Amino acid sequence: MDQAEATEKIVTALKKKKGKTKFYFNDLAKILGEKPRVAKKLINKMIEDEVLEYWSSGSTSLYGLKGTGKQAEAEHEE
Repeated sequence: MDQAEATEKIVTALKKKKGKTKFYFNDLAKILGEKPRVAKKLINKMIEDEVLEYWSSGSTSLYGLKGTGKQAEAEHEE
């Protein structure tokens, strides 16, 4: 799977998930249908390209579309 195809799959799938803006790595890997090592490379490239953003609470790591969710809404208000 090339990067463009992976990005399209992730963006399409995440936009369909109403009400949910942050996802676990395993959710994204399942959408891609790739093994974790391959999925990690594709997801990291999406973060680099600012398609996805990484969020961590310290114990939990989540990913979401750039500019979505409560965090992004709070940043726009400032």
